[in-house]
Amino acid sequence: MSPTPNASPEDLTLVIGAGLAGLTCAFELAEKGKPVLVLEAAPYVGGRTANWDENGMEVESGFHKFIGYYTLLPELLERAGIKLNDMLFWEKSMEARHPEAGEPGVFGLDVVRAPLKTLLGALGNNSYLTPADKASLIPFFTAGFKDYLSNPEELDEIPVKEYAERYNVTEQALERILQPLSSGIFFLPPEQYSSYAFFGLFAPGIPRLHKMRIGAFSGGMTDVMCKPLADAIERLGGRVRTSTPVRSLIVENGSVVGVELENLVRISAARVVVATNIRRSQKLLTEHFQDVSWFAPFFELDAMPHVTAQFEMPQPLLPKDRTTFGPGTQLGSFGEQSRTTFRDQGGRTSIILVNPDELIDLPEEEVWQRTVDSLKEIGLDGVETTTQYRIIRGNENFYRLAAGNEKKRPKQVTPIPGLFLAGDYTKQPFFATMEGAVISGQRAARGILKE
Repeated sequence: MSPTPNASPEDLTLVIGAGLAGLTCAFELAEKGKPVLVLEAAPYVGGRTANWDENGMEVESGFHKFIGYYTLLPELLERAGIKLNDMLFWEKSMEARHPEAGEPGVFGLDVVRAPLKTLLGALGNNSYLTPADKASLIPFFTAGFKDYLSNPEELDEIPVKEYAERYNVTEQALERILQPLSSGIFFLPPEQYSSYAFFGLFAPGIPRLHKMRIGAFSGGMTDVMCKPLADAIERLGGRVRTSTPVRSLIVENGSVVGVELENLVRISAARVVVATNIRRSQKLLTEHFQDVSWFAPFFELDAMPHVTAQFEMPQPLLPKDRTTFGPGTQLGSFGEQSRTTFRDQGGRTSIILVNPDELIDLPEEEVWQRTVDSLKEIGLDGVETTTQYRIIRGNENFYRLAAGNEKKRPKQVTPIPGLFLAGDYTKQPFFATMEGAVISGQRAARGILKE
């Protein structure tokens, strides 16, 4: 098996996994003229930022949005020839619907292009959140961002709910604002979610308020972002192979020297980058490095499941394609997508469901019924016209952003010769995000280029 033209094992880097972290690492190496081969188990690239056909329905790996204050991801895409404005639709507002609120809260997002709407959203929406509720959030956020910078280890040991109670956040503010910003984004309820992860997600946006906006993808993420990035790698001389699962690492004299595929074919290489999801990475490494103390915290880092409901309708569920939160229900965050991501459908919605630990093993019909009931609770009865739905879930894609887990995240450069890690679970400041995946891939590539 010839992995790449004119590449010898002494020069080759193997990247296991064609998610955004693996593709980023491969692109950085290929751009520097280094031989690189990406091996992806799935028949498509993208990993957790992917779309595919699920029994006749086009689905995505989750309800993903592009955050305007990302810097390294857009810069990477530009170098790969991917135009951001062709890839995204920028949203101008977001919405929150609570079963007991008189009307939805609508909040502006773009302080530069729609400053008045953004200001009025913060000052208004008093039927959704009273002025007293809003005022109770000020000490919480002020202290949180301060502790994020000065006491990160201590902050990581405190769940968001406990931290909110310490600063007397009202129950309504906790449920209608903090819950959407915790479980609505990363599934975990506030009583489990690390306060360090909570504030860390928003802290990078403070000096970039002028870029604080949300982008919806103009198609499936594999189609508009990850496949074009893989194509760019191949134009630079690298190779990307799908439907090529890796069985194990090859280790000789304490060094990683290649991989063995599921079909037992062995590929030798100078170095290997493990860029799979967290659970797969742990399994590959445990086989050979169970007793290496450097990996011990990482092996204790838990993964968390994810569950999404995706469905099609004859007509749109909502009048606008924008990010919507459903606090007080099973709905974390969701959005109508028929005008943006899935434009060939009359109506198309993706929903992140909260408390995935409770849902992961339930029958699809029960998960769907809970979704329907929650939509009705917030006044969205049109779901009865659904023509088809899919429940997309998994156990291995996210590290658990629970209190106390930050110190368990590994760095990208390991003490094992020939072994590097990439993935948003590795140590970097953007947590489980697309920007975090890119940072991890770039740090792994820098470690390789320094050799």
